[in-house]
Amino acid sequence: MSNPVLHARGVHKAFVSGDGQIQVLRGLDLAVGAGETVSIRGESGSGKSTLLNLLAGLDSADAGTIEWSGSADTSARRRARYLGIVFQSFYLIPELDALQNVVMAARIAGVAAAPATRRARELLARVGLAGRVDHLPSHLSGGERQRVAVARALMNSPRLLLADEPTGNLDEQTGTAIIDLLLGVCAETQTALVLVTHNAAHATRCGRALTLHHGQLG
Repeated sequence: MSNPVLHARGVHKAFVSGDGQIQVLRGLDLAVGAGETVSIRGESGSGKSTLLNLLAGLDSADAGTIEWSGSADTSARRRARYLGIVFQSFYLIPELDALQNVVMAARIAGVAAAPATRRARELLARVGLAGRVDHLPSHLSGGERQRVAVARALMNSPRLLLADEPTGNLDEQTGTAIIDLLLGVCAETQTALVLVTHNAAHATRCGRALTLHHGQLG
């Protein structure tokens, strides 16, 4: 694979527990190409969310390297434009309506207000929320809030989308609709997707299904 959008090599991560350490990741390797969809499953506590935080540049590995398109620059400034993140708990700003929540991602990346608002409206329409742009998160269903989160993650046309249990707080039907949306948008835009999920049916819909076990992917 030439110049993957994401390349992790020999990644180690441990956490202090009492008088010792718990080794979570043990020399993990992962390469993801442009437009590729990869799912990661694993038992509770296996380190799935830890891995995603490392891949997103939100935490640092104890050893090993993580690169985005051949660059080790995983700074917040580059992250704002290079990747989008969808979390299980949505993390929408409660005081902002759906449109403002999506626009915020572009404003953080330095995009002017007018073009950011236009794109946010287009994305909310794409995820089926054209008629809900002025609703606060508290006035949206769980599935609608996750759709806002997906639109926000796509706001800056990322090369890479990371999704951490994006259907974990949703019923089965709504969760399947969110996976349909993620896979459909990634196919249209050639955005790479790394999906952490406990759902076997969702995992097998990705082009590559991996399992995190004893700190390594297989």
